[in-house]
Amino acid sequence: MLLPNVTRLYLATGPIDGRKSFNTLGALVQSTLKADPLSGHFFVFYNKRRNLVKALYWHTNGFCLWQKRLEKGHFLIPKDLEVPLFELTECQLSGLIQGINWQKIDRPQELKYTIM
Repeated sequence: MLLPNVTRLYLATGPIDGRKSFNTLGALVQSTLKADPLSGHFFVFYNKRRNLVKALYWHTNGFCLWQKRLEKGHFLIPKDLEVPLFELTECQLSGLIQGINWQKIDRPQELKYTIM
């Protein structure tokens, strides 16, 4: 997935009505998530069945809305997130959209060398 030049990626941690579009998602970002929908950040939402993901972001002079619906199965979205917005990395977002359980991916241990 090609991402616009955004500063942050956020996953809304509660399901939405999949029929919501530009205006209602923008209002949801502002009122419920307490964030600025015009910030250029990428806000990712999912429906109750977890088979639909939508992403809203502001680009230069208007809102952009991206969505993906699975014909079979569901997205692996964690159920135990306790904050309204969870910040994602590009790698996590890519994994989520591809159906990978991105929470169980082991990252290599960061090495700290003292000499070369």
